[in-house]
Amino acid sequence: MIKKLFVALGLCLAMSGAVFAQSKEKVAKTTGAKELKTTTFAVSGNCGMCKATIEKALKTKGVKKAVWNAEKKTVSVNYYPTQISEEGLHQRVAAAGYDTEKVKAPNAAYEKLPGCCKYRK
Repeated sequence: MIKKLFVALGLCLAMSGAVFAQSKEKVAKTTGAKELKTTTFAVSGNCGMCKATIEKALKTKGVKKAVWNAEKKTVSVNYYPTQISEEGLHQRVAAAGYDTEKVKAPNAAYEKLPGCCKYRK
């Protein structure tokens, strides 16, 4: 009797583990979690205000994390390519007023930057 109870309990645990694994896989597919990519590209800028603006511009659907390095003048972005393209990342930064290695910021956006953030000569 006790042996049958342990066998039944074991089967229940095994089945619940399989159900949990399937639901976890389903979440990964719907969020694109399996396709998280990292890219790093050059972004012009000067100071802490630039850092805040660049990183804020990249706070969008599909971006998990973005960090601008003032010393290297690069941004590193963890993103889901099923939700935003690498070109889209460049476009968002340029729209905020900062040139990237692929997209130049429109003059109107650049002119709105604070004086300390202007990097063009």
